[in-house]
Amino acid sequence: MTSSLADVASSNATLRAFLHGLPGVDRVGADQRAAMLGTRSIKTTAKAAAIDLAIRMVDLTTLEGADTPGKVRAMCAKAVHPDPGDPSVPKVAAVCVYPDLVAQAVESLGGSGVKVASVATAFPSGRSSLDVKVADTALAVAAGADEIDMVIDRGAFLAGDYLKVFEEIAAIKAACGQAHLKVILETGELATYDNVRRASWLAMMAGGDFIKTSTGKVQPAATPSVTLIMLEAVRDFLATTGRKVGVKPAGGIRTTKDAIKMLVLVNETAGEDWLHPDWFRLGASTLLNDLLMQRQKMATGRYAGSDYFTLD
Repeated sequence: MTSSLADVASSNATLRAFLHGLPGVDRVGADQRAAMLGTRSIKTTAKAAAIDLAIRMVDLTTLEGADTPGKVRAMCAKAVHPDPGDPSVPKVAAVCVYPDLVAQAVESLGGSGVKVASVATAFPSGRSSLDVKVADTALAVAAGADEIDMVIDRGAFLAGDYLKVFEEIAAIKAACGQAHLKVILETGELATYDNVRRASWLAMMAGGDFIKTSTGKVQPAATPSVTLIMLEAVRDFLATTGRKVGVKPAGGIRTTKDAIKMLVLVNETAGEDWLHPDWFRLGASTLLNDLLMQRQKMATGRYAGSDYFTLD
């Protein structure tokens, strides 16, 4: 963070002045641009490359109360070999689990290169004390998590207590150690596109390595419009500070068509440099199977049966 932006975080009043001084979002214009980019058609070899890139960007996720070690082992096996019958299929970027299942994921993935991400900070509500949130993060990091997906306190943000949100993100970032921090904004609860832009900047200023749309538990989640706004934010933040931040849309991305629309948004908004798993991820639990089905269709001319790939 540049010295001028560091000064901004000195008080709630200065943070509010800065965040509310950001350019307003033209809601109609954002929706229209996102819709227009969603009509772009990608064919043949470009589509095949886009499918493989999307697979490499997937954070394969299970975040249910009924999750078991066996389910995590199976998901990790799929993350490394999405289609055991086709070794040319790339592995996914990461698996994402609750903190108490991180050790199981680390053991199952050992040396594969697939990262282990863990939600933390009283996910998905974010309603707990800072001490509990830091302890939740420390538990996941100690178990071997490479990445932490934290959720902001939307109540504090919507009440205008930006300094509390900033300080919590900074504290969680410190607790991450060498792990990367993804900051979940829960855009479906932020009410306005202006708030999405403000929350994006706040998360980046506080040290977030990624900004993420959603927990997947609230709708609307990863809409093209909010993803567009967040991509604009990381582009502008890089121009202002020299620091590059990633983006992760999550929730509601279920089809290959959805994924490719996101890749077009990235290319046309932030630029080609973000078209890499280090800078763009797709949070999903069901997307991978559709990508595999479309990939097989392009290779063989026919779709696999619905029971060909494992259910996550």
